[in-house]
Amino acid sequence: MPTGDTRPFIFVDIDGVLIPFRSRPIGTARTPGDDHSGNPLLDRLDPDDGRRLLALPGDLVWASTWMADANEVVAPRLGLPALPLVDWPDDEPRGGLHWKTATLARRAAGRPFGWLDDEITETDRRWVAAHHPRPALLRRVGPLLGLTGADLTAVRRWLSEGYGAGGSDASATR
Repeated sequence: MPTGDTRPFIFVDIDGVLIPFRSRPIGTARTPGDDHSGNPLLDRLDPDDGRRLLALPGDLVWASTWMADANEVVAPRLGLPALPLVDWPDDEPRGGLHWKTATLARRAAGRPFGWLDDEITETDRRWVAAHHPRPALLRRVGPLLGLTGADLTAVRRWLSEGYGAGGSDASATR
């Protein structure tokens, strides 16, 4: 596996990915809910997600509107170190492209990347395949359940197979 600045980026969204829109089942490992953050949805975080993300052979980067709060509020609950943040410009997307897509491709700066988000579409996959010179895996996470073992398995497989075959993961649309 490549090291240093040749390792792939793994861009991670928070809402709908690490914080599912539906409550997790009773008995699922969750972080303590009373941290005085004011966000009642933080108890939906699964602290095991941090360990599973850190086990991926790539450079984790927050790709979320949480900005600094991703490192101050979310990362500690998941056992993650402070991660780099994507700085979002005020770009206006066109033609159905997600507002994050072009920025993430630019941020990857020619490196392979995986992107875990609940709003990825085929339009985003086609755009990345046409505009990003290296392999990319755009994995749509089901927002009701959030990040699952199947999502992480798909990313690990893509990474272990030398970045798969191209810029999409068609099986990821749930």
